[in-house]
This record gives sequence, structure tokens and C-alpha cells, in this order.
Amino acid sequence: MPNDLISTDPIVAQNFYLELDGVSIVLSSVGGLDLEFDVVTMSQAGPGGIKQQVKTRGSVLKVSDLTITRMAPKDAMNDPIWKWFYTIHDKGFVIGDRTNNRKNGSVVLYDSSQAEIGRYNFFNGWPSKISTDQMSSDSNEPVKENITLVIERLQRVK
Repeated sequence: MPNDLISTDPIVAQNFYLELDGVSIVLSSVGGLDLEFDVVTMSQAGPGGIKQQVKTRGSVLKVSDLTITRMAPKDAMNDPIWKWFYTIHDKGFVIGDRTNNRKNGSVVLYDSSQAEIGRYNFFNGWPSKISTDQMSSDSNEPVKENITLVIERLQRVK
């Protein structure tokens, strides 16, 4: 049994941030850090004429939308994500300009000593949805926002 399987501590998923335009935004959860190859399935006759499925890698690497959760900002109109969302709402996208209102950023993981231990870079992202958790007058929970970021490419670099 290789020794390196047990010689390092696991990544503890509690310290992670969204880096966007040089600003680090604290997240309470993140989902959609998925990379999946497109699978091509073909049917053919195998030995003895028995029908079988052959599966191979397709040419497309599929990327999920990122879903992030954070504490709702007190001043939404000065928040970078809300500003970005309203810019897209008001101006949309310029046809033919793939960079207009789309941004690159990162989801960055840190250990307990604040050393970077993981990084996922995303490309050509934009917020398609911002939703606020249900609020209740008998709760002491902070208000959270759930944000969907549509992305075109995701790359784990660390």
C-alpha cells in the first residue's frame, strides 16, 4: 500500500472564496465544480453476434453551472455581484462580443492557516439568477443568497 495515501491531511471544505475582479467574496457553500466528458454510445454486434454497447469519450467536456451561497450583503447596490447582475439586465450582451459582461474568476480553497490549497478557474461566466433564502420573523439565521453563475469552461489548477 502506498504511504502517500495517508500522509497528508484531507481538504476541509470550510474556507473558500469567490475571486472576481480582484475582490474575494466569502462563500458559505459552492456546487457545480463538475467536469464531465460527453459520452458517445454505439451499438454493435460482438462475439457470437451478441449485441453490445460500446462507449467512448466524445469531443465535448461538459461544465455545470456554478451555484454559490453567501451571506446577503447589506448594501446590494454597491456589491460586485449585484452590480454585475444589473449590468447584464440593463445592457445585455453585445452580439459577436464574447467578452462583453462575461467574467473570468476563481473559487479558491484555503486551509486553516489561510494557505491556498485548491483553485478552480472559471471562464466567461455571468450571473443568471440570484435568489434569497426564505425569511422568518422567528429565526436567528442570517439572510443568505443563492447565485447561479453560468460558465463556459472550468479548470482545476491547484
